Amino acid sequence: MTASDAPRAVVVGSGIAGLLTALHAVEHGCRVTLVTKDVLEHANTRFAQGGIAGVMFDDDRAEDHVHDTLVAGAGIGDEAAVRVLVDEGPDRIRELIALGVAFDLDASGGFVKGLEAAHSYPRILHAGGDATGTAIERALVARLRASAVTVVEHAFLVDLVVTHGRVAGVELLVGESDTVPGRRETLAADAVILATGGAGELYAHSTNPEVATGDGIAAAIRAGAAVRDLEFYQFHPTVLAAGDSFLVSEAVRGEGATLVDEHGRRFAFDAHPDGELAPRDIVARAIAHQMEEQDGRPVFLDATHLHSADAGERAAFLSRRFPTIDAVVRERGLDWAREPIPVKPAAHFLMGGVATDLHGRTTLPGLYAVGETARTGVHGANRLASNSLLEGAVFGARAGDAIAADAASGAWPVLTLAPAPPSVPPAEPTAPASDAPPFSRSALQHLMWEDAGLVRDEAGLGHAASLIASWRAQARAPRSEHDHEDENLLLVAEQAVAAARARRSSVGAHFRSDDAAGAAAAPHQEEAVAC
Repeated sequence: MTASDAPRAVVVGSGIAGLLTALHAVEHGCRVTLVTKDVLEHANTRFAQGGIAGVMFDDDRAEDHVHDTLVAGAGIGDEAAVRVLVDEGPDRIRELIALGVAFDLDASGGFVKGLEAAHSYPRILHAGGDATGTAIERALVARLRASAVTVVEHAFLVDLVVTHGRVAGVELLVGESDTVPGRRETLAADAVILATGGAGELYAHSTNPEVATGDGIAAAIRAGAAVRDLEFYQFHPTVLAAGDSFLVSEAVRGEGATLVDEHGRRFAFDAHPDGELAPRDIVARAIAHQMEEQDGRPVFLDATHLHSADAGERAAFLSRRFPTIDAVVRERGLDWAREPIPVKPAAHFLMGGVATDLHGRTTLPGLYAVGETARTGVHGANRLASNSLLEGAVFGARAGDAIAADAASGAWPVLTLAPAPPSVPPAEPTAPASDAPPFSRSALQHLMWEDAGLVRDEAGLGHAASLIASWRAQARAPRSEHDHEDENLLLVAEQAVAAARARRSSVGAHFRSDDAAGAAAAPHQEEAVAC
């Protein structure tokens, strides 16, 4: 195969999933262009503090990691996908090490073990204490820049180009700035890989950067690709409630920090026998309920008993173990070595997305999706802590490996979906609200937080659906990147609310207070908190 005959692949997104897809595809002889809406390094991966899970220790077992993942996912994860994640995870971690990621080592030269919620074994690897994502992003970007991959920065995905029923490229808005409008460009491709991350900007409170506007998911929907499980949005329990949203890693609770109410009482055990280390959806709702009991005031994360009774030694430990968190906490005038710090939940991770098979293939020929953009099935209804970086690595590599083989076959295999089960019927059509307020991103975010957040019911979801239908019906002509992002958020919100209305029973991160069985299982978690 000559260079001119090599398959052309466009990867959209520069997090761990997109970078590994690009590196694997170019290694197999593809002509790869990677486009990203910001600079290459500014992907959501760099914000990942907790680490990456993997069976890397002799006394851990793959079966236990599979079990933990399925249990955390509320029993509806795809077991075949989970087994791929767990079985191939160690090889991908070793690949990251070969690419230059320096995971933290103990005095004997072995990996430092980290424990996080819902894991039965401390299998989490960290780099730089709480800077794992940054370390991974830096190493992969360096390798990519040294490869044959062409990089286009400040390139916003406007839409997919679909010709004769298959994806044939991407339409981009390139080079926009505060003073210069972007220019439209089209890149032809044999394969397009969506690695654009999630949609945290749907919510008023989020751990995600502002670039997380669901661009790839929205483009896939417009192109006719199937999406699944958009009702499953994970809310991280512990976000610093002082200043702008800043995630305080679950690894802090894994080290033994506790959650207390404003009177100093540990309350998480009221919701689950594992207390602070219960699955994230349960802990987040427990915090939301406690905040509602406190008239909306935050709860506290107490690390004052960790490591040493001496506050000075404890401060040194926290600074060494969690340098990123420690710096931000202290910048905001808090001394967490001596006093508990205020925390609250915030939107964190989308378990659903563009439906894919185990190689990233979607229902549309030539289109692949990886990372948080994809719905692989590994997370079920609630992601297990530190499985997100692992998913990006495993399925990004798989997609990159598959593209050249799929191109050579000439068939471009696609995902074939089974019909939706009868327990999840289509949502009823929604009439647009006649008294909808003017659209703004802030209005959408607050609507989603109130009506489609930690706790939902039909009244709230119906209200959200009606307002979103009204906003979607308004004539708008998006011109700027921000305008296009707004349209993407509205489309993803519409689909997410419809999915939440259709799933009438509570499961995992999708908790409906009007589901009698779900309410009975969590009688103290019936109200969302306005935080």
